[in-house]
Amino acid sequence: MFANWRRIARENEFLYLFLHNRVAQFAALISLLCLSGAALAPWIAPTNPYDIASIDIMDSLVAPAWSDEGDERFLLGTDDQGRDLFSAILYGTRLSLLVGLLSIGFASVLGVSVGLMAGYLGGAFDAIVMRIADVQLSLPAILTALLIDGIARGVLPTDQHDNLMIVVLTVAIGLSLWVNFARTARASTLVERNKEYVQACEIMGMHPLRIMLTHILPNIMGPILVILTVDLAVAVLLEATLSFLGVGVPANQPSLGTLIRIGTEYMFSGEWWIVIFPSAMLITMIVAINILGDFLRDVLNPRLR
Repeated sequence: MFANWRRIARENEFLYLFLHNRVAQFAALISLLCLSGAALAPWIAPTNPYDIASIDIMDSLVAPAWSDEGDERFLLGTDDQGRDLFSAILYGTRLSLLVGLLSIGFASVLGVSVGLMAGYLGGAFDAIVMRIADVQLSLPAILTALLIDGIARGVLPTDQHDNLMIVVLTVAIGLSLWVNFARTARASTLVERNKEYVQACEIMGMHPLRIMLTHILPNIMGPILVILTVDLAVAVLLEATLSFLGVGVPANQPSLGTLIRIGTEYMFSGEWWIVIFPSAMLITMIVAINILGDFLRDVLNPRLR
């Protein structure tokens, strides 16, 4: 069996490089643990931090279990509301990853679609799309997300803000990150458009939409996957930043950014665990995802090896 695995690894370049890169393996393990913890939060977490009935305000600001003032019920201590910090981190990671995955999926679909059409069709459509992209690139992603979030809050009914906040955050972050996908897809499409297989499809009278989706798109997925991985970390960080600024998810459903914001208020009064553990979780997850993005970039671009 092990001989078969070695043979498959030798024949599969990606698997071979992955098995010979300890840093990428460690990053993949950390990412898998974060995803598993987030997905299994309802079964792993000792309590549900979103359930008010399970929270006791008398348990607020309890130190981690191993400290002198700690309580064995709370492994990483509690926050100012009495929420178990370990449970809050699991649920917060789940919420942050959910928003990050949804927003990066929205950004990739929008950006790749627009970039693919701009690169293949060219002309006025290409010029308009690229000028819009240039204007948006002049603004930081966080400012774009804040602007879209503010507009959505002003348009939507007040009583629906909490219910629609996940959708608003997804759209806001997605619209702030679509440019990278559009520019990458456009540049790769411009290269593929002049190749013989595309010209053969055009001579055969194939519809342009079919050419773009079935022939060009599969051949430009390499750099898009790299952007997808790297921008996933950016999307998670944007969600955490928005929540830290108080314009993200509702306060009764804290994400990692909300927990960090709460922790900063108590950092200098001795309750260091409230800010340290959520921050460590966020940093570890983002670094691991970025390392995987760098590995994919090196694998898909042989010149960088």
